[in-house]
Amino acid sequence: MQVLDEGLPPQRTVLPETLGDDPLRRLQKEMQLGDGSNGLRATTHPEEIVITGIPVMCPRCGARRDWMVICDRNEISIRCRCAHQWVERELTRADYEAMIDVGGQDYPSLEAAAQATGYDGTLAGIYLTEPRPE
Repeated sequence: MQVLDEGLPPQRTVLPETLGDDPLRRLQKEMQLGDGSNGLRATTHPEEIVITGIPVMCPRCGARRDWMVICDRNEISIRCRCAHQWVERELTRADYEAMIDVGGQDYPSLEAAAQATGYDGTLAGIYLTEPRPE
């Protein structure tokens, strides 16, 4: 009996060098924070947020600015000073990344993030303004 593949090197599967070719690896990369860990990231956003031409408004208290924007992996939530929070399906991880610039911070939990930034309800109804340039 003659073996047909005699002398041929074994074929191996070559994994792509880039993440662009593999949707599963791309998703895993997107689910990680900038430092490679999975978890919660939040930032404050003092201005209005406009989504598809409509300004965001808190359904509980009517606030129109001064938000905490939360990124929990690929889910983006908006939290008001009155502690009302909702998932904003129109915002993506890329939108969040554009909002944070250098200001985002990691927190071990949502409660820790809300308390550290004043979005735990204690400052409900208060707009914090930034000092005006002189």
